[in-house]
Amino acid sequence: MAVFILSKAIKIVNEYERVVIFRLGRLSGIKGPGLFLIIPVIDTVVKIDLRVVTIDVPKQAVITKDNVTVAVDAVIYYQVIEPSKAVNEVENFKYATAMLSQTTLRDVIGQLELDDVLSDRENVNRNIQEQLDISTDPWGIKVTGVTLRDVSIDETMLRAIAKQAEAEREKRSRIILSEGEYLAAEKMKQAAQLYQEMPVSLKLRELQTYAEIARERNLIVVSNSTDIAEIAAMSKAFSRKE
Repeated sequence: MAVFILSKAIKIVNEYERVVIFRLGRLSGIKGPGLFLIIPVIDTVVKIDLRVVTIDVPKQAVITKDNVTVAVDAVIYYQVIEPSKAVNEVENFKYATAMLSQTTLRDVIGQLELDDVLSDRENVNRNIQEQLDISTDPWGIKVTGVTLRDVSIDETMLRAIAKQAEAEREKRSRIILSEGEYLAAEKMKQAAQLYQEMPVSLKLRELQTYAEIARERNLIVVSNSTDIAEIAAMSKAFSRKE
């Protein structure tokens, strides 16, 4: 009989475990790790694992701030840091944390626009973690990490996003083209001012144009110039091209 009682009184828990002891229904203390004794029948124990626990949050259908329906799933990491609170403050801390993770995920995503969810996941993860940590702190639980795993959008919305991206690229191309035309017009304006200040340059440009036309050798160029020097220059230019 003594051996039986002693076997019930001796308890051993691992390094990553703690035991919450209730004596006649009242919280007596926390024991572990290693070997310790309890009073059989009078003491009851609840073993708590202190390792990080992973919660796989299933896909949640959420309507974003800009009225887009998305399906989001995530992974939550948490750890019990105060075993007595985890036992006394909530009936089933594992189930409660899992349900709270789902509702918090929907709440945070519902306050954001689709672009923010897709492009700023790090900030979304941090917001979910902070809200979860605040809610689970009275339970003696520390949320150590949150990771959005996938954000799914229906085919109709994907096509709309593709059209939006295409329109954005078209807008950028038109802006670049307009900027190029503006720069070209500025250069032409500067050239016109230069020709106006130096009429001889304009005449030389005209002769150069005639020379370029003469490359085909099937055109007749008629000039309204009566200056012999200009005509000689034109003839010399044509002869060089030939």
